[in-house]
Amino acid sequence: MDNVQILQMADQYRTMQEQKKELDARVKSLSEEIRKLDLALSDAMAEAELDRFSRNGTTFYLKSRLFAAPVAGKKEDMMRALKANGYGSIVTETVNANTLASFIKEQREMTGKEVPEWLGDTVNTFERISVGMRKA
Repeated sequence: MDNVQILQMADQYRTMQEQKKELDARVKSLSEEIRKLDLALSDAMAEAELDRFSRNGTTFYLKSRLFAAPVAGKKEDMMRALKANGYGSIVTETVNANTLASFIKEQREMTGKEVPEWLGDTVNTFERISVGMRKA
């Protein structure tokens, strides 16, 4: 592969990254407009005492979704309370993938080993090489 082809691919890569950035901004803007319209429409439907209606082949209906999260700083207390009251089966421990990757990278730098021996074969690692880009 010659340098001309590499430069052409780099130009195409930059163009596509810029297009993606523009589309991401448009998606963000549309999402905000949709959120506002959703709120206005659901308020209007509730005020008109309409739980559903059809228009142009589409049925619109009110739906409710409950969100729950532990109070800030109370996650451990909440998990203990769930376990103590017989609901331990819904409590799970997790490790954030980015945090685990950072930990493994740090361990590699300190020990020179791929994965600490005490983790044994419990962790898979792989690296992906990609092209970075920034304005010159």
